[in-house]
Amino acid sequence: MRCKKDVDYTLYLVTDRELMQEGNTLTEAVEEAIMGGVTLVQLREKKVSTLEYYNIACRVKEVTDKYGVPLIIDDRLDIALAVDAAGLHIGQEDLPAKQARELLGPDKILGVSARNLDEALKAEKDGADYLGVGAMFETSTKANPVYVAIDELKRITQEVNIATVAIGGVNEKTVDRLKDTNIDGIAVVSAIIGKEDIRGAAKDLLARFNSLQ
Repeated sequence: MRCKKDVDYTLYLVTDRELMQEGNTLTEAVEEAIMGGVTLVQLREKKVSTLEYYNIACRVKEVTDKYGVPLIIDDRLDIALAVDAAGLHIGQEDLPAKQARELLGPDKILGVSARNLDEALKAEKDGADYLGVGAMFETSTKANPVYVAIDELKRITQEVNIATVAIGGVNEKTVDRLKDTNIDGIAVVSAIIGKEDIRGAAKDLLARFNSLQ
């Protein structure tokens, strides 16, 4: 694997509380996912205040720290720094990767979303540790997603020297289509967090992805 900082990107959970089954708390869901094999957690909160985001991040970090799983904060550099998260993930419309790296310092994980080879190469040059490439397949978790062809994903993994994670519509029905793409992991939202049996869903996806290697 081409992973800096000894990070395991194999099964990357992105949270979304709106997709969760009724009765689950976010911390319970994250713990179940980790127990099912999730290797990295990204906390994504789009509709909360800064204080609420901070408080949620603190609670989730207690769980991820318990299991030694890195916590990545989506978009919000201030929250990532405030809770001493393992890292930050940013999109193409967020703080530029070069500035994010300068503010994070060299030891934190920096992930950048990329939709094509040019964006991937720039992210690598600007200090990213990994790429989130997608949307690979049809997804309801992003408004107006830009889809990435499998051939473009292969071009990216061939040309960059940092970890690459496929995201967007990755689930038990689509993961097999990522065979022979040389990715380091899959990022999953609803196919884990939205399931009644979160632990079982994580185990199944992990097994399916590992069978492709």
